[in-house]
Parts: sequence; C-alpha cells; structure tokens
Amino acid sequence: MALNSLPAQHAQRLSLHNEVHARPPEPMGLPMALSHVVMVCNAQQRDASRAHMAALARDHHLPPPDAASIHIRMDFGLYRVRWELHTEFVTWTFMRPIAGQGGTEREPELALDAVPHHWFAALPGECLASLHLWVLPTQEVNTGPWIRQVLHEETLVASTVADGFGEVYTDFAVHADGFSRMVLLAGGMTPRRLGRLVQSLLEIETYRMAALLGLPAAREASTVLASAERELAELAEAIRSATRDDEPQLLDRLTRLAGQVESQHAATHSRFSASAAYFELVDKRIEDIAESRLAGMQTIREFMDRRLTPARSTCAWSSRRQDALSQRVSRISNLLRTRVEIEQQQSSQALLATMNSRQGMQLKLQSTVEGLSVAAITYYIVGLASYLAKGAQHWGWPWSPEMTAAAAIPVVAGSVWWSLRRLHHRVFRSS
Repeated sequence: MALNSLPAQHAQRLSLHNEVHARPPEPMGLPMALSHVVMVCNAQQRDASRAHMAALARDHHLPPPDAASIHIRMDFGLYRVRWELHTEFVTWTFMRPIAGQGGTEREPELALDAVPHHWFAALPGECLASLHLWVLPTQEVNTGPWIRQVLHEETLVASTVADGFGEVYTDFAVHADGFSRMVLLAGGMTPRRLGRLVQSLLEIETYRMAALLGLPAAREASTVLASAERELAELAEAIRSATRDDEPQLLDRLTRLAGQVESQHAATHSRFSASAAYFELVDKRIEDIAESRLAGMQTIREFMDRRLTPARSTCAWSSRRQDALSQRVSRISNLLRTRVEIEQQQSSQALLATMNSRQGMQLKLQSTVEGLSVAAITYYIVGLASYLAKGAQHWGWPWSPEMTAAAAIPVVAGSVWWSLRRLHHRVFRSS
C-alpha cells in the first residue's frame, strides 16, 4: 500500500512511536573507561548545554547535532560522548577503550583524560553527581589488590549482577578528584547487554542523587511545619474560649497561617513528587541489574535500603505532614467560620425580633393617629355642614346651623371611621 493512501496521521505519531527507542543503551566493548557527569540546569543552561555539545563537534570538524534532540551520541575518535537532556538535569557520559588494568601499581586510566579539559570545565549548570566507571574483563583483574587500590575498602559494596555474568564494586564515596568510582567486571555478555547493564548502573547513581534533592527541602520544611503546627494548636485552644470580639482577630491569624502553609506546600510539592519518582526509578534500576550477594559483601540494594530509606521516609513524611496540616487548617477555618455565621444568624434573628417589636409599636401609633384623623376629618366636614346650613336657611332650611352640625357629627364620624377601616383592610390584604 502506498504511503499517500493511508488515512490522516496524528501530528505526534512518529515522536510517540519512537519514544520506546529513546535513550537506547550504548553497546560496550572490553575494557572500557567511562566518566559520567550530571549537571543540574535551568532553561537557559539547558540550551547552553546543547550549544556546548555543538561547539565540541565543531572543534572536531563534525556536523552539529540536531537543535531539537534530547539525546545525542557522537564519536570523536579517541572517545565517544553521550549527551542526554532530562527534565531537571543534563547528563554527560564520556567513553573510551583503555588498556588492561591487571597490575596493582598503575593509576587507572580515565575517560576524561582524552576530553579537552578547558571544554569540560565549562560545562553549563551545576554538578550534582560525577562517576568514574571501569568495565573490565573478569579474567584480567584480580578482585583484591586492584579493587582496593581504586576503592575504599572500609565502605566497599559489591555484588554479582546480570544473573552472575558480572561483578560490580563501588564505595559510594566522593574521592579526591570529586568523582565517585565504580568497577564492573564482566564476562560472557554481548556488547548490547553489557551496554544495558552499564546504563542501569549509571542511572542508579544519577537518580539516587536526583532523589536526594528533596531532602534539604524536607528538612527546611520540617522547621516551618513545626512552627505552623504550634501556632495552629494555640489558635484551636484560643477558639474554644474566644468571645465574639476575639473572633475577627482569630480569623485573621488563621487566614495568614493558611496562606503560609499553602505557600510552602506549593513551593515544595513538585520537589517531593519528583523525589518520589526518582526513588522509584532507583528501585527499578537496581531490580534491572539482577544482583545477588557476593560472600561477605553488602549488596547495592542492601546499601540503598539502609542508607537511602531514611531520606526517602523524610521526604514522604514531610509531604504527608504538609497535606495533614493543610487539612487541619481548613477544618479549623471552617469551624471558626461556622461559629461566626451562627452568631451572625443569631444577631439577625435578634434584629428581626426588634424590628417586629418596633412594627407593633408603629401599628399602635398608627391606630392612635387614625383615631385622631377621624376626629380631625369629622371636625372639618361638620364645619362645612354648619356653613351649608347657614346658607340654606335663606331657602327654608328648618334647622339651625348648630342643630345641623350636632346631627351631622355621628353620621360623619361613622362614615369617616368606616372608610378608613375599609382602606386599611384593602392595603393589608394586597400586601
């Protein structure tokens, strides 16, 4: 089938498909020296790191790498470089074949010996981890004097890996040159499987250090959390005995405390989440190397479980502590707001009762005014009737004005009172 006869393709299909091939392992030969460096970089330094790789290629008269790539492998003849862009850091891995290292007197060769020193010293970012790794044939090295020459015997950690096809030795120590060290004795593995094993060992060191970035944040957060927890306890106790006049001040303190807790939570949540993910990657890489115990030696997993678990627990506990404190602040805030709302409702009810009382008094006053209004209207109408009687006498009106006014008073008063009552009932019925 022709390519142009296929249906419309998703814009990211190829990039998503090729994700399974991202950062493939580097096939390895024996013997080999590697130097692995992890540089923490911000956005600007990440771009500078790619440009730094391009500058090295230009110095060796090679074409620059793709500007959008996150994984670059280049062969410079005497050595190879592997550059990888991660979320928070950039990793540089330098590799070169070396001569045999069976003697006990010779200083081990380094991959960095072939790298331009001035270029290497200018790597963008801040170094988080650096590791020298030697991959040697099992039969060439006597696992005794040479290992002890390279590593500190008192902190030595070792195990068989790759289902018994290799042995790894390290001391998890930073040596005088600023690098930690690891020795892998391999035999009977294909170059690609050896490359996968080496990549897993390098990633154990990389993700171990990246995971520990959460530890300083956890220690700093513990001090702030302890202070916030004390203040929250004081506020909770003060709310129990607070009067109505104290509540606005308590609510203001509680609001400021909630802002402080949420601000710190927002500042450290991503760091703790990243550390948890890195810790899981360390576990996965240790599982991938398929290690087993060497007689009398501590394995890498045992070392990590013993030394890394406290840091992992500290980060996890700080995260849970922040969540719990945020929830407690929210509960107490809701409690105080509920209390204020209830008091406001009680105040509103008292105000309504006062308004009802005042309305009753107004109705009574209105009834009194209505009585006076009846008298006043009756007075004016009777006065008019008296004037009419005076004028009507010339046409034969038989009663005197005084008699006419006296007779009109009950009729007028009754009519006025009846009219006002009727109007009053109509108004109240319509409302």
